[in-house]
Amino acid sequence: MSTNHWSSASRRSVLTAGLAATVAAGTATVAAPAQAHKGGSKPKWKHHLKSTPDHLHWGGFPIGWEPALTMRSGETVRVDTLSQQGLTNSSVNPRDYFGAFGVKPHEVLPDALSFWDTIPERQATNRQYGGHILTGPIYVQGAQPGDTVAIDILDIDTRVPYGFNGTAPTGGVMANFYPGWREGDVGLDIPAQIPPGMPAGVWPDVRTHMYRTGMYRGEEVVFFSDDIKIPTNKFMGIIAVASPTGEFIGNTEDAPPPATGVQNSTPPGKFGGNMDCRDLIAGTTLYLPVFQPGAQIFMGDPHSCQGDGEVSGTAIEHSLSGTFRISLIKNTVTELPWAENDDYWIMMGIHWDLDRAMRFAVEKTVDFLVTTQGLTVPKAYSFASIAVNYHNAEVVDRTQVVTGHIPKSVFKRRR
Repeated sequence: MSTNHWSSASRRSVLTAGLAATVAAGTATVAAPAQAHKGGSKPKWKHHLKSTPDHLHWGGFPIGWEPALTMRSGETVRVDTLSQQGLTNSSVNPRDYFGAFGVKPHEVLPDALSFWDTIPERQATNRQYGGHILTGPIYVQGAQPGDTVAIDILDIDTRVPYGFNGTAPTGGVMANFYPGWREGDVGLDIPAQIPPGMPAGVWPDVRTHMYRTGMYRGEEVVFFSDDIKIPTNKFMGIIAVASPTGEFIGNTEDAPPPATGVQNSTPPGKFGGNMDCRDLIAGTTLYLPVFQPGAQIFMGDPHSCQGDGEVSGTAIEHSLSGTFRISLIKNTVTELPWAENDDYWIMMGIHWDLDRAMRFAVEKTVDFLVTTQGLTVPKAYSFASIAVNYHNAEVVDRTQVVTGHIPKSVFKRRR
């Protein structure tokens, strides 16, 4: 595996480790590290990309689509996103869908209704590629294939005080298409037959769960029940660049290219995408490779809370807005998405097979430690085994993601 991509890909991990960075002068903006917002004034942004129908794409990453926004390296952007929950069935008005859970009409976002109005036209013109609603694309001036974009996640907010989670008896890891499924496996004891008359087939608190969010003792929480309050952990399930021309990642290893010619948003890949990585919260920087001019960044699948694995098939699907600083690192190849925050470098392994995803995450860990921390391969492999924690970020999109968390605190020069 190539190690060239570590030479200048991380402004924080490389520069603060005292190693040489080779970011070309004048072509990349080296910004301050991403810091989580902790009250007080909100981070400022230069651009605001709203989730109006002309800025939304349904379930895919089209290449070369007209920019929703063009920005310079190092600038900040506020991005509004919509959860797909309740918005993609053309026969059920979102007000009726949400109303089945007690959501008042005024609590439904106007841009959600505007998107729903466009569904028939999108379907008629073959512009539905998958289930997610994505905002973009954002073009970064000067970005070209072979570069890297660094996305500092500065702040993320809920747009409405509610979100949804689904629990079907054979959904998520209980599905018969899940790689771990075997003939004879049974689903969970959750009723399969949805009662008639429910809008869009929902069954509140059985097949579909709405959770209110709000402030409790100074902290935003999910009101799971009267006795259970879960802190929110807001992140975008999808952050992606446009994929390489003619290369497609499918739901299975032998999946044919999509008939639409557009990369579907369900499986993650080297372009990022549906990583569902709960670590990508405010205060984290995500690094993605560039495959197309401008990078062409898409964001969506917003979540307010999720555990590693996302085992039921969904998190709390929740419309969010986020503030991001996007910086261009020229002439630096990144093979797979990776991230970092103040405490960890986070390596990612992505593959249809969970064991292969784990292997790739470990390879990336070893690669990183050798090239940025000066360890030998044997020592890096030893370190990976005794000091790095590996998590199943998501295991329900067939293409699965493993993250390896390398602790920064153990390195003397970082103390």
